[in-house]
Amino acid sequence: MGSVGENMKAVIPAAGFGTRFLPATKAQPKEMLALIDKPIIQYVVEEAVQSGITDIIIITGPRKRAIQEHFDPSPELEEFLLEHGKTEQVENIRKISRMARITYVLQDRALGLGHAIQCARPHLQDGPFAVLFGDDVMVSNVPVTRQLIKCHHDRLASVLSVMQVPEEQVEQYGIIGGTAVDGRTYEISAMVEKPSPDQAPSRLAIDGRAILEPDIFDAIDNTEPGKGGEIQLTDAINRMRTRRKVYAYRHEGTRYDVGTPTGYVKATIDMALSREEFKHTLRNYLETINKAPRS
Repeated sequence: MGSVGENMKAVIPAAGFGTRFLPATKAQPKEMLALIDKPIIQYVVEEAVQSGITDIIIITGPRKRAIQEHFDPSPELEEFLLEHGKTEQVENIRKISRMARITYVLQDRALGLGHAIQCARPHLQDGPFAVLFGDDVMVSNVPVTRQLIKCHHDRLASVLSVMQVPEEQVEQYGIIGGTAVDGRTYEISAMVEKPSPDQAPSRLAIDGRAILEPDIFDAIDNTEPGKGGEIQLTDAINRMRTRRKVYAYRHEGTRYDVGTPTGYVKATIDMALSREEFKHTLRNYLETINKAPRS
């Protein structure tokens, strides 16, 4: 296969309004909210790059210019930092604009994830591509996208990332049903959006990463819009599944849903605890407030 991710491109949908974070996202893209000292979307781009992908298409919306500005070179900032002897920070800033070739595509109407993926079509080659949702940050020894690329190489078919969730949480996710073909890979036989626990085919939830074959575009073209006129990507994948096999891969690592305030706070705490410069002070603080009397 050559290097992992070789010749593959990635699509990052990042056009949503971020209404769950209002008013913080009234003028700032939710993808630019910081986890410690990096915006959310930088973690997602870095995962693609660490998976061997250097051509990335970010689907943006109106009023999201800050995303492009973050990844563009910043000569004035670099000059300022150099004048103050902050050479390490200069190098970190330069790495951001050099890590990947990024194309920005405007999704001018909120018509769903299926439509967002379709917006990227003119910029993709006639081959498989990765999808990384901007609301999901993955922490793992081997990048989750790299894990999916390996599964795709083995199966030569579209692959969705999944995770095991508690029974009481299945109503929050799209759930797959399928047959295990090895320890972590399943051939998908059903996809149910937010089922009740007694109707769920499993506890394997779709969670924000995929490798898709180009057949997905014809499937999107033939998928009827749902509520609010949105074209759901899961509906299009379900349609594609009737014509060729689609697999799910139960990835290693932890997924944070940073598109919700609770998930964002959890990710912030866990990431701070994993860093040497923060973990001792933060752990002591958490122990202190845990022991404090409740009012």
